[in-house]
Amino acid sequence: MKKAFTVAKWEFFEKIKSKAFIISLFLTPAIIILFSVLPTLLATKESDSTKAVGILDLTQKYFSEYKSEIEQYKIGGNFPAYAILNNYKEDLSSDSLIKHADQMVIESRIDGYILIRQDAEDSIKVEYRSKSIGNFQDVARFEEAFNNLRIKRKLIEENANPALVEFIKNKVNVNQIKIEKPGEEGKSGFEPVFFSSIIFILLLMMMIIYSGQMLVRSMLEEKSNRLIEILISSCTPKDLLFGKVFGLSALGLTQIIVWLIIGISLIGAALIPMNAFENIHLIFIYFILGFVFYTTLFVGVGSIVSTEQEAQQITSYLSLLLVLPTVFIISALQNPESTIIKVLSYIPFTLPSVMILRVNVSPIPLWEIAATFLIMILSIIIVVNVSAKIFRFGILYYGKMPTLNEIKSWLKE
Repeated sequence: MKKAFTVAKWEFFEKIKSKAFIISLFLTPAIIILFSVLPTLLATKESDSTKAVGILDLTQKYFSEYKSEIEQYKIGGNFPAYAILNNYKEDLSSDSLIKHADQMVIESRIDGYILIRQDAEDSIKVEYRSKSIGNFQDVARFEEAFNNLRIKRKLIEENANPALVEFIKNKVNVNQIKIEKPGEEGKSGFEPVFFSSIIFILLLMMMIIYSGQMLVRSMLEEKSNRLIEILISSCTPKDLLFGKVFGLSALGLTQIIVWLIIGISLIGAALIPMNAFENIHLIFIYFILGFVFYTTLFVGVGSIVSTEQEAQQITSYLSLLLVLPTVFIISALQNPESTIIKVLSYIPFTLPSVMILRVNVSPIPLWEIAATFLIMILSIIIVVNVSAKIFRFGILYYGKMPTLNEIKSWLKE
């Protein structure tokens, strides 16, 4: 075992000094945070300029009041968010008015226009026509303004006080609270749960894929230049396998520590909510177990490749197993006690990612946590033994990839 630690030390310091590792150490969390935080900031960011918006009211019943409703939206509290233009002209047909308004949008004379018309069933149809269909905030505002107008009109018709509209508009939001103990409130809100779950799953996936590809390429390089034969002459294949697994696990642990420090600093900057790290101890354990399991798998399977193309195929197939749990993310968040989620919680390939989701969503019995820990530990032991047998023959196997019958014979040795 002493030689295994020597190999682990060599693997660790060789990889940690590489430029690729140093760049990924800081670039990976930056990319994940960028893709998770930036879209939200951009989606909620208001436009800093007034938009020219037309209203084409073919019913000739709503323009004035609707214009007043929309003009209530301001930029920075002072400037109007929308400059409203009346697109209706009495001397033109409906089709001509629509074509003329469409042309104004195409020529960028206005950002878009709201079309109000009545269909054959005497119901009102409202459309916002623009060059793009991604103006979610604008459409939501136009919809709210039109519904407010309709409610006010109906209240006036029924001799009710229009001030009731303000009361109707003030909705009461229902907040979700996760109950863990009687009388104690746990995590609240969807965002922290989603953030902590998705971030750690993505980090696990990216870390395993990056480390696995780095390990397979490293072994391929050692096989190509015959360095592996020198290493085997100095230690046993099992020591070499354990050394590579220990070295990469230590490298992964270093990554996690650095990423946790970055996460804590982001908590201080209020970019990440504190309760996103509520179950960090369980997440950390599942993270490590999943990493060691897949790393050992990469070592065993990666030892049989002899070309770069074979290495890419192997890592791609293993990466698909990592991506599989992401298909069930929404299902797990909505119904963590469903049968399929429970089943995936006991399959070693999906267990770490699914359990990272479940520990954040709902309380999990202690026996189930202990059972999943035991499953992962036993799975790691089995994979280590299987990988060791494959590794012993695979590292000295040159030429084409071995067949399944050859691998079976290796396992019987």
